[in-house]
Amino acid sequence: MESLQWLRQRVLDAAEHQIPLRLRGSGSKDFYGEAARGELLDVSVHQGIVRYEPTELVITAKAGTPLSQIEQTLAEHRQMLAFEPPHFGPKATIGGMVAAGLSGPRRASSGAVRDFVLGLSLMDAKGQVLRFGGEVMKNVAGYDLSRLNVGALGTLGLIVDVSIKVWPMPAASETIWLAMDAANAIEHVNRWAAEPWPLTASAWVDGHLILRLEGAQAAVAQAAKHWQQQDQAKFLSVEQASRFWDDLKEHRLAFFGAVRQSSKALWRMSLPSATAHQPAWGDTVIEWGGALRWVLASNDDASMREQARGLGGHASLFRSHDKRHPVFTPLAPAMLALQRRIKREFDPVGIFNPGRLMPALDAHA
Repeated sequence: MESLQWLRQRVLDAAEHQIPLRLRGSGSKDFYGEAARGELLDVSVHQGIVRYEPTELVITAKAGTPLSQIEQTLAEHRQMLAFEPPHFGPKATIGGMVAAGLSGPRRASSGAVRDFVLGLSLMDAKGQVLRFGGEVMKNVAGYDLSRLNVGALGTLGLIVDVSIKVWPMPAASETIWLAMDAANAIEHVNRWAAEPWPLTASAWVDGHLILRLEGAQAAVAQAAKHWQQQDQAKFLSVEQASRFWDDLKEHRLAFFGAVRQSSKALWRMSLPSATAHQPAWGDTVIEWGGALRWVLASNDDASMREQARGLGGHASLFRSHDKRHPVFTPLAPAMLALQRRIKREFDPVGIFNPGRLMPALDAHA
């Protein structure tokens, strides 16, 4: 309780003097979103698992609890966070996971972060701790309000704790490596998605399509036989597979390292999964059966967003040395007005992570 009281006093002081607060767990996702500003409030002081009963498939933890601790605790009971949240740093927290709302390779088959958030507690500018949702699926009161905070980058208030639905680990897993160009990879993955294969992740990287099969032993073994008949299909060892999917999730592949060493930006293109490959975009990694395209390109805001919109999707400027352009697609006037109202209702003083999501959402805007 001492950490909660400390956080409350910091929030009350900031509200009284109208001092903007920069909420931060470990800073592992500081690069994401608009530039952070305000007085630093270290949420990592508030950590610890509050409740975890493996038979109920729910874990509740304080916002500053390291993700690594959560995942280790779950692994001891052969359970997991099914959406495979990226850490992007050794001290990533569960609160930051919810605030960023980012999911990993299994997202296309399991769902996103918001699909697993059952409830959370949020501290407002008055120091009040508001509880939304609960710890069971049947408790739907406040369910959508808790999900509203997923991906809000801390702009609605200080996340105090969160209850997450967890899944059992799959009994069996196989990862297959196929030489294939991007166009064929997109066509094949979308066709296979309609067939009864236990596909839980796919990625096209540097001329290869990588597939992950997971589930019951018999189902995975039967599916594996199908790909064993494919020419040049390579099955990765357990260690190789684990390393690849983890490196993909954490952006440790050489492709992602390039953005840190060049003037190019990393664009996150969300598109209909069957959208044709766009060779003109240049270096690309494809995930989620084609629904997610990571693109290394120049920081040309108008061009990339226009192309994504023309294909029925949208583009986010995920990583860039240049913050002159908006990170997220600007909202239409009606939606902007609605989002401003939500921001004012949750944070009327405008102290929580101002401008972090979109500068236009600030209470004074």
